[in-house]
Amino acid sequence: MSNWTGSWAADDVLKPGGGCEKEVIEMEDLIHQMLLKIGEDPTREGLINTPKRVAKSMEFLTSGYAQDPEEIVGDAIFNEDCNHMVIVRDIEVYSLCEHHMLPFYGRCHIGYIPRGRVFGVSKLARVVDCFARRLQIQERLTQQIARFVKDHIEAEGVGIIMEARHLCMMMRGVEKQNSCMVTSAMLGSFHNSEATRNEFLNLVRKPLD
Repeated sequence: MSNWTGSWAADDVLKPGGGCEKEVIEMEDLIHQMLLKIGEDPTREGLINTPKRVAKSMEFLTSGYAQDPEEIVGDAIFNEDCNHMVIVRDIEVYSLCEHHMLPFYGRCHIGYIPRGRVFGVSKLARVVDCFARRLQIQERLTQQIARFVKDHIEAEGVGIIMEARHLCMMMRGVEKQNSCMVTSAMLGSFHNSEATRNEFLNLVRKPLD
């Protein structure tokens, strides 16, 4: 059984012979065997390079294991005399469910009230990607993002809402095409204050001009 961790670099997939050649070959062999098991011919024209493509795809889709969200944010924390709500809406989310390894996708809304320190806005989207590019369940993913945002700048409060469609529920199993899962995490003042929570929910729902 392969002990592949998803931590090798993309160039190793494109250029076998790099430092992780063994892991690349193991992953490609697993995909080759899977094609045989489902009754396909891995040697036919359309599938000859499929094991390599899938290995490259999995490296990207699970790249969050090799990333540290603290390093992603780096020094993009700025001192600012700001104690009002900051919201970044509609951050695209793509992840793989850990139960079936099928995608779930949707959007994430992040709100926080700073205590004199704010994030560089693009870093919040990168943090979402870091946690999403792992085998996940939506409930845990939502909590991980909220906890990181709150702890990293000691925010007064944090609110996260995530809405996602799960292919494991849409294209297999109960096959409910219009189902959407919504999860939330409310920490600090977002949890303790109904007014703060309602302000966040109203701003997230408000249509953009």
